[in-house]
Amino acid sequence: MNTRVVGRRGEDIAAEYLSKHKYKIIDRNFSCRFGEIDIVALDGKTIVFAEVKARKNDKFGKPCEAVNPYKQQTIVQCASYWLYVNKRTGCAVRFDVVEVLDGQVNHIIDAFRP
Repeated sequence: MNTRVVGRRGEDIAAEYLSKHKYKIIDRNFSCRFGEIDIVALDGKTIVFAEVKARKNDKFGKPCEAVNPYKQQTIVQCASYWLYVNKRTGCAVRFDVVEVLDGQVNHIIDAFRP
């Protein structure tokens, strides 16, 4: 299974997990010139920008380790643009990471801050 298939499957698992935990998915795979946001969801009134990292195993480290400072900066830029385009500036926001490792989900709430 190639990495694109693993990533897409991981995003589907993460979206299902978040939905089961009362998050409302409002956007997926939002793409702009800065990069991409995997999942945008509502947790109450807070807009959650979730980065999904999926792996078949931990041979190359934990999935969350791939969300380095450079990746975080990219996500924050995309989130700012998403908020602007969707006229949601001024809302409470949070950045989460959802790890999917061999089908198991680890949701890291408030994984990083801008």
